[in-house]
Amino acid sequence: MKGVILAGGTGSRLRPITHTGPKQLVPIANKPVIEYAIDDLRESGISEIGIILGDKGRDTIQAHLGDGTEFGVDITYIVQGAPLGLAHAVGCAREFVADDPFVVYLGDDLMRDGIGDLIDDFDPEQYAAGIGLQEVDEPSRYGIVDVDEETGDIVDLIEKPDDPPSNFALIGVYVFTPAIFDQIERIEPSWRGELEITDAIQGLLEDGNRVQSHIVHGWWKDTGKPSDVLHANRLVLDEIQSDVRGTIEDEDTVTGRIELGENSVIKQGAVIRGPVSIGESTIIGSDAYVGPFTSIGDDSFVDNVHIEASVAMGKNEIAADRKIVDSLLGYDATVTSKERRRPEGDKLVVGENSSLEI
Repeated sequence: MKGVILAGGTGSRLRPITHTGPKQLVPIANKPVIEYAIDDLRESGISEIGIILGDKGRDTIQAHLGDGTEFGVDITYIVQGAPLGLAHAVGCAREFVADDPFVVYLGDDLMRDGIGDLIDDFDPEQYAAGIGLQEVDEPSRYGIVDVDEETGDIVDLIEKPDDPPSNFALIGVYVFTPAIFDQIERIEPSWRGELEITDAIQGLLEDGNRVQSHIVHGWWKDTGKPSDVLHANRLVLDEIQSDVRGTIEDEDTVTGRIELGENSVIKQGAVIRGPVSIGESTIIGSDAYVGPFTSIGDDSFVDNVHIEASVAMGKNEIAADRKIVDSLLGYDATVTSKERRRPEGDKLVVGENSSLEI
């Protein structure tokens, strides 16, 4: 079985963070989100991975991932070009997939429990496709499936139904046989002007193919918006184990689980309350408070500030005499103080190479 990661989106909902970089490289707990997808595929026994790239950010993604050797996989890059829909992106993988079944994974999604069970349960001799599903509280807001209670087969897909037949929503991870490619060639663009993967799957059903349902019980998270990035960062940090490779000058002021990268230093007097992830070559000054569920990227300097439940992507200077919460700071963003204080608890979304005085 092969893997296909879709990484062609423009990241419009994450602007200004994505004005200068692809959303698939936005870090969650100091690890680019696309690397979680690669890890899930590798841990499921899939080593041949095709990555579908759009026009934006493709050189940056290729430079970061290389040929996949660093991650224990073999990566083939496939250029989609203009984003014409999920089905169009999948269709671009036809030559790479050849006659093999394959997994499709959205490059900006996270799944707590991975995809091993989905792959193990799928039998390409019995099914043309398998779809990852999760129970949701408001099914009318999602693409919903109708499932045969006896067989577990999917019998219908409905986009944002007024009267949902179930509360099982599509979460964006699929297993396909090559039969999907003929269906993609037949479908027409939707009202959005895109080729929808749900239309191609519906075509499989109408032609008499079986489509398997697979319920995902662990959390699943799309990282398309700043609030999603912060939530995903919280979810991942909530499960980290302590891994200290740098220097902590005073252990008494550091509590909870903490990741500390090589050549990083937590100065005496700094207060750290985990779970926290701090990258490499970063200095946490003696007057800093870094609170729970915060990630600070590589090559950063943090001092004279209270920061918590936030993500600083890297190469940041954060030295504002105030409290920063629920904030997302892009690469090279600088946050420093003015003489006059403003109310505590600022919420920031700061783009790459920005500089703030607050």
